[in-house]
Amino acid sequence: MKTRAVLFDFDGTLADTAPDLGAAVNRLRRERGLAELSIGEIRPYASSGARGMLNVGLGLAPGHDDYERMRDAFLELYAERVCVDTRLFPGIPELIREIESRGLPWGIVTNKAMRFTARLVEALGIQPACVVGGDSTPHIKPHPAPLLHASELLGLPPGHCCYVGDDLRDVQAARSAGMMAVAVEYGYSAGNDGGPRSWNADAVISQPLDLIARL
Repeated sequence: MKTRAVLFDFDGTLADTAPDLGAAVNRLRRERGLAELSIGEIRPYASSGARGMLNVGLGLAPGHDDYERMRDAFLELYAERVCVDTRLFPGIPELIREIESRGLPWGIVTNKAMRFTARLVEALGIQPACVVGGDSTPHIKPHPAPLLHASELLGLPPGHCCYVGDDLRDVQAARSAGMMAVAVEYGYSAGNDGGPRSWNADAVISQPLDLIARL
């Protein structure tokens, strides 16, 4: 079926947000007398947002007595520098231009809350046709609801959309929504869950511009 729209995950797919996420978690560590983590240690957890940062930074998981308090503290620190060092991945600006030159709408579907996502979209100077955040629907990925909501906003059947992401949850959500699933190897989760080539995606790309051949 012909692709008529392209939807992207945000963290680890469209933009490299790990430096700003890492800065926030490292501040929490410094306040507790802990040494800072390197960006290499942080990056594999960045697609999981606050949950991932608290896991790698403080060894906390949902259900821990301190988890919610520390999550709120982390989000406050992240809000202070949500787009200081965040950048679009190399090749993404060129890919967006190519998508737009073909007259195809494109959008963002992320588990990141809209209060952060909207600020990032504005700061990065991009103009997606739709933006769906982690609090835009009652469910987050891997549930298909956010992707289905995006297709509704675009006025297109889900089967005419492809979804590009760097995490197994992205592929699962796309499959459940009936969209073409494209996994990226340049993102944060390349070594997780067996890697992108084991996620049963319709296509795997090693760099953003590889997507052009799939459109």
